[in-house]
Amino acid sequence: MEPTFCFIIPNYNHPQAMTKTLERLQSFELPCLIIDDGSNSATQALLEKLNQQYDWVSYFRHSENQGKGAAVMTGFLKAQELGISHAIQIDADGQHDLDKVSELMRLATKNPAALVSGHPIYDDSVPMGRFIARYLTHFWVWVETLSFTIKDSMCGFRVYPVKACCDLMKKTYIGKHMDFDTEIMVKLYWQKVPVIMTPTNVIYPEHNTSNFRVWQDNWLITKMHTRLVLGMLVRSPMIIWRKAFG
Repeated sequence: MEPTFCFIIPNYNHPQAMTKTLERLQSFELPCLIIDDGSNSATQALLEKLNQQYDWVSYFRHSENQGKGAAVMTGFLKAQELGISHAIQIDADGQHDLDKVSELMRLATKNPAALVSGHPIYDDSVPMGRFIARYLTHFWVWVETLSFTIKDSMCGFRVYPVKACCDLMKKTYIGKHMDFDTEIMVKLYWQKVPVIMTPTNVIYPEHNTSNFRVWQDNWLITKMHTRLVLGMLVRSPMIIWRKAFG
């Protein structure tokens, strides 16, 4: 059976790139689920206007901000209700190279059980502090999976197998904020979901605003890695067996 796709775009106070993003995505003729994570009134008004403008866009709103991960997980549940097999996650701030969407879909069609993710290639716009911090997470992910398969766990430009994600959400906790991207990828890997990485350009647009909360999100990420390392210790015999005997 051929995969069916939709876009999921979580948005919290990021109106700047949304109009251009939807213009770029229109040619794919796919459903697009915009999850408004409790944005301010100006962003809400724009998203509602875009929802009315495009009949392939569906708009859902959290009454209060719950976190990027919570918004994406709401999107998974909506996609499952629609009978969609694969969800393409795109961030709302214009960082992602939308020319790579077709490549992500091609890889997901060829490998329908897999999580297909962008492997970022940065230009000079990336803040050096963010760049270095990513490599700290890369190190811990390699420890948590006993593998170098996951080259980058923080890129929010991905194709998810929806059923595998919804099944995982039912049986384990997944971080709802900036810890989401890494935690769901590692836990899907533990569930034997293949991970496929493909290079993609990532930029930090001029005047881009970040929703990353330095103290709160770093604390959540620290707790996430603690959970994952402990989980790896429990699973390490199984992971080693799988690597040795397939």
